[in-house]
Amino acid sequence: MVTTTPTAPVLTLPAAHGGCPFDPPPAYDRAARQGSVTPAELADGTSCWLVTGYQEVRTVLSDPRFSADARHPAFPFLTPGRRALATANPSFIRLDDPEHARLRRMVTKDFLVHRIDAMRPGIQRIVDEAVDRMTARGTSADLVADFALPVPSLVICLLLGVPYEDHEMFQARSRTLLDNRTTPAEAGEAQHALTGYLTDLAAHRRRHPADDMLSRLAARTDLSLAETAATGLLLLVAGHETTANMTALSTLALLRRPAQADRLRADPGLVRGAVEELLRYLTIVQSGLPRVTTEDVELGGTPIGAGEGVIALLSTANRDEELFGAGAELDVTRDARRHLAFGFGVHQCLGQPLARAELQIALETLLRRLPGLRVTVPEDELVFRGDSVVYGLDALPVAW
Repeated sequence: MVTTTPTAPVLTLPAAHGGCPFDPPPAYDRAARQGSVTPAELADGTSCWLVTGYQEVRTVLSDPRFSADARHPAFPFLTPGRRALATANPSFIRLDDPEHARLRRMVTKDFLVHRIDAMRPGIQRIVDEAVDRMTARGTSADLVADFALPVPSLVICLLLGVPYEDHEMFQARSRTLLDNRTTPAEAGEAQHALTGYLTDLAAHRRRHPADDMLSRLAARTDLSLAETAATGLLLLVAGHETTANMTALSTLALLRRPAQADRLRADPGLVRGAVEELLRYLTIVQSGLPRVTTEDVELGGTPIGAGEGVIALLSTANRDEELFGAGAELDVTRDARRHLAFGFGVHQCLGQPLARAELQIALETLLRRLPGLRVTVPEDELVFRGDSVVYGLDALPVAW
């Protein structure tokens, strides 16, 4: 075994935000300038490797020697709360093949592009109804509470078969699960509540099936109710929190650059490419994706021993100047299709076709229907979720 555990960490993870709210934490940028693979330290004092370069991140996420199995004793957790969540009834994103592939295959067909395309009229209706509700109440709103959060919540509830009237419960507990400040006890309580809720719902769907994903999973004889609940929990939390935060942040980024927003209004055909650029530029999973080595490897010229933690930073990879020139700038005409915002390899985001459809429809509709949309508070009054696994905004006061 190669003994290469770093002894002089350059920073402690997760790093604090600062400066431009759309940029990765400054410490991550400094690490990227030092090299594509640099030493770091986790909150519990454990040493690990921070991977910042585009090609190196792709390698970490696609090479099976970098394990995603959170049950590995050396798996790197950013916080004690993350450890408590990932090791209790882990979802398939925290497993390796063949377990990962077995569970993932059970829901893959629900997210195929042609199926999501068939959902677009329904998503458009949900988006239009959200705008209708906002405009009916007046000329101002909180874009997070009134639009960005309810739209993906409604969509994922319809897809999964979760009653939307329970949204306040699952949104609050989802936020707890994603907050890096959450203690193990708080994480356990939130996970227990949501898992229990989804287990009961799956048991009900097994007896009274409907045309939804949870019913199809619950009907399988090769899937336990616990596995069904774990998969449902992953899809429910990821299915609304990520898209909600991307919608609000994307809107803010465009409103700060009115010339680019005007280009999208003038040519709605640019929206699909603009969404890819916004995904690259914002990269809301800013704290990275953890892995652990299962054997000695060399990455970016750096030897890493077996059983060492690695954090792959999507945010810096998506601004790697070798691939994305002027990567710190937002350019809605850029070809950003090679971004890593959804990850890479076998564990890349299952729901990316749905996220793309929701973002494309939401942003095009907002820009078209609310041409005078503007933020009504100074930027320094906006509260960003820098302590969350999924970066975002608490609120976005707007008027039109």
